[in-house]
Amino acid sequence: MVAFLAKRLVLMLATMLVASFVVFAVSEFTPGSVARKSLGPFATQEQVDILTEKLKANDPLPVRYGRWLGVLVGAIPDPLQDPTNGLNFSDPRGARYFGNFGYSTLYKLPVNDVLWDRLGNTAILAGLAFALIVPLSILFGVLSGLKEGSGLDRTLSVLCITFTSIPEFASGVFLVTLFVILWPVLPGTSPLDPSGGWSVPSQMVLPVAVLVIYDFGYVARMIRVSMIEVMEKPYIRTAILKGLSPRQVILGHALRNAMIAPFTVLLLQLNFLISGVVVTELVFAYPGFGRMLLEASLFGDISTVEAATLVTVAVAIVTQLLGDLGYMALNPRIRLR
Repeated sequence: MVAFLAKRLVLMLATMLVASFVVFAVSEFTPGSVARKSLGPFATQEQVDILTEKLKANDPLPVRYGRWLGVLVGAIPDPLQDPTNGLNFSDPRGARYFGNFGYSTLYKLPVNDVLWDRLGNTAILAGLAFALIVPLSILFGVLSGLKEGSGLDRTLSVLCITFTSIPEFASGVFLVTLFVILWPVLPGTSPLDPSGGWSVPSQMVLPVAVLVIYDFGYVARMIRVSMIEVMEKPYIRTAILKGLSPRQVILGHALRNAMIAPFTVLLLQLNFLISGVVVTELVFAYPGFGRMLLEASLFGDISTVEAATLVTVAVAIVTQLLGDLGYMALNPRIRLR
């Protein structure tokens, strides 16, 4: 197990390094220069050229990537915070620390001040949605799997397929029309600001509902297929012939084995709930991570885009690792010593 974790840690670091270089290289094709974006649209070309020279922005790509990586790990100070540049950029953590993603030209703040706040908001939204997706998916999937071909199975399957087929913006607009316009019992936006007369919990209801409606049906279908397959196994028939109650058969034998394959699918939904909820956050004006990434991309805020991309890659890698560990816990045949 220790060797497995050590190997995965090395692979994670290598993946992050490659991803950071790819993102840094791709950002070279974005219009505009760092100096121009830092100084603003009204700066003269002479001022842009002077700042470009101070930032050494004309150096070869590998050199600039090494410098950016040095700033990220805290090996060298952030050149944008050099007082001689005249930018008045400052970070309360200092110009040299581990995890320094630079300065956001869109929000006029250090990237860390924006990134982690928005990521925390999305984590709350994702956590609430995930806490509802898991039990609903298991409930619908198990009921359908146990009653294969019945009216209940067909009804639940149609519901799951229908919900999964509805785009997020469509279900968002429908829920807003229903619970904001026709029956004004919920707020139509979720800025997480109670000063508008709506509590923060009430502002979370519609965004969470949209994510649950869109996502739980897919997972439920996966659990249904796995449950049908498990219920046909010989050990299930043996348990039934031994006189075990249906509850004991399902909870003690069938459910755990049926969750082996869908467990990885469930964890992979965290990737979607963290970085793939842009539409939901836009519909409800939710100050989250996906909305921040979209705004930074449209504006050309390279520092924020690079930081958000690395965080997204890190979330994907960690969830895959957790999925492997959970798979090993559920399936003793592949456990490593």
